[in-house]
Amino acid sequence: MFDDTYKTLAGPAEGLYKEKGSKFLAFAYPVHSLEEIKAHLEQLRKDYFDARHHCYAYILGPRKDAFRANDDGEPSGTGGRPIHGQLLSADLTDTLIVVVRYFGGILLGASGLANAYKVAARDAIHRAQIIEKTIDTRYRLSFAYETMNDVMRILKEFDLKPENQDFNLDCSLEVSVRQSLSVRLYDSVANLRTVKIDVIATT
Repeated sequence: MFDDTYKTLAGPAEGLYKEKGSKFLAFAYPVHSLEEIKAHLEQLRKDYFDARHHCYAYILGPRKDAFRANDDGEPSGTGGRPIHGQLLSADLTDTLIVVVRYFGGILLGASGLANAYKVAARDAIHRAQIIEKTIDTRYRLSFAYETMNDVMRILKEFDLKPENQDFNLDCSLEVSVRQSLSVRLYDSVANLRTVKIDVIATT
């Protein structure tokens, strides 16, 4: 059976690392879209407008198929990449980490910078609550009224709660099921010949 779970943050968290007068303030957020990421970045740039750099990395999607690392003016690979590396080490997705740097007047060198961004990001992750979520498939079921008892019996077998129910002459409802059970549910419902089942989304 394939893995249909992923890890993300329950809520925002902050971390801190200091090195030779420089301060690295780390901010970790659960996110679900590029719009959310942009909003967090804009807010941090307003709140910490006097900081020299706002390096960040994010990973999106249950399969971690969208990601980016940004150095924001630091030497290539010294800011965003170490932050991204910590997201990977913690096996996180749907997560943004921004590290805001205040320069302390002493150059840290490429390796020192990379280590500082890494440790700051790691501190934020350690202070965060990490949760596990399931990858779910959402279905819409359409059926005749006389089939309702059969449909509800199947949903009860899978311990699923129907949503957006419409029980008129032609009935419909929506239901979400974890992906490892989605084929079994689909087959069970499909055996009821009067039921039409459509995939709405996988999240």
